[in-house]
Amino acid sequence: QMQLVESGGGSVQAGGSLTLSCTASESTASTDCMGWFRQGPGDGREGVAGIYPGGGSTHYADSVKGRFTISLDNSKNTMYLQMTHLKPEDAAMYYCAVKMTRGRSWRYADEYNYWGQGTQVTVTQ
Repeated sequence: QMQLVESGGGSVQAGGSLTLSCTASESTASTDCMGWFRQGPGDGREGVAGIYPGGGSTHYADSVKGRFTISLDNSKNTMYLQMTHLKPEDAAMYYCAVKMTRGRSWRYADEYNYWGQGTQVTVTQ
């Protein structure tokens, strides 16, 4: 069972930046896709960004495009999410996830096999 550990959450003022990290207990190179999701109180889990380790392609939700950057360091089995120009609506619990086999798209949470415990991001005015 792959284990994922997130870090880097915290509280930041609107317009500020944070970088989240997700370290896997096993090699990330053999996974199909890795992603970041977020969930606010009373909301469903929303796909924020995804990366395919094989080809390196990256994908983003429209709401974060141009502000967030997903990256992967296979040598460290660690995925990152650089978040800039944060807005109050970005506040949520952020989760990293790993999908082992090809599915419909990076954005479907039910296709992911492993999840981290989550890290809270708070954005104040």
